[in-house]
Amino acid sequence: MEKDARIYVAGHRGLVGGAILRRLRQEGFQNLITRTHGELDLTRQDGVEAFFVDQTPDYVFLAAAKVGGIVANDSYSGEFIRDNLLIQTNVIDAAYRNGVRKLVFLGSTCIYPKFAEQPMREDALLTGKLEPTNSAYAVAKIAGIEMCQAYAKQYGFNSLCLMPTNLYGPGDNFDLEKSHVIPALMRKAHEAKILGDASMTVWGTGTPRREFLHVDDMADATLYCMQNVDGSTGELLNVGVGQELTIRELVETVCDVVGFEGELIFDSSKPDGTPRKLVDVSLLRDRGWTARIPFRDGLAETYRWYVEEGGALRA
Repeated sequence: MEKDARIYVAGHRGLVGGAILRRLRQEGFQNLITRTHGELDLTRQDGVEAFFVDQTPDYVFLAAAKVGGIVANDSYSGEFIRDNLLIQTNVIDAAYRNGVRKLVFLGSTCIYPKFAEQPMREDALLTGKLEPTNSAYAVAKIAGIEMCQAYAKQYGFNSLCLMPTNLYGPGDNFDLEKSHVIPALMRKAHEAKILGDASMTVWGTGTPRREFLHVDDMADATLYCMQNVDGSTGELLNVGVGQELTIRELVETVCDVVGFEGELIFDSSKPDGTPRKLVDVSLLRDRGWTARIPFRDGLAETYRWYVEEGGALRA
């Protein structure tokens, strides 16, 4: 991308969109276009179309989405499928109709079947049943991939579909009802430490295995792909680190970073979600990109942000 290109970051206040915006500024891109939800509701087709006609962006990072953890996905499944289908359909179509040169569509590895062979390759898509607790979100994201690939095939629209593994980092959502696993655990451990609790209860058995990618690595991968990977077919690429740990190991590491030394209680009556989620990152690695931020270092940075800027409970 040229340094003066008009670049629209959809969802710039979210975890990923905010990281992408920071990275673009660090790289010297100045002609950046953003809109808050109050300024532009991406679920409204007429508003999105008018925005693209007026702003004429050259490149689009589609990071806007309704996201959340197990509780939010399960409790608000209607909103998750409706809002995500509307957002991505409106933005992808308006981008094509208004001459956008390239679009990167961001999704999630929850698009893959619940019992997909591990590590999950891109060709595992649509080969089995999804995890029920987030199937509404996953179906919406699968539709976005299909739309990018169909527009590439029929109209020659240049796009890429990046599916990150579980993300974390500064700027994350620490709401216990709507957050993902790392910020939820970090907040629980922090508050248990501040309140002097003797124990902390965690959902599930602790046996599922997960992979985690720092959001700044994700932003780096997204910008790298926009600039270096061909989007003529709407290609699907996993983004991850290629390493995993159990939820129990995750909880213990978070507690160590936070400084909570109490007992850990795993409530097996609560759902575990997908038993294992590790992505095969060989396609992206072959194109020249690998993650760089060590996991514990990333957790420590995230905790510092939460304590200093994230509204953490004070002692």
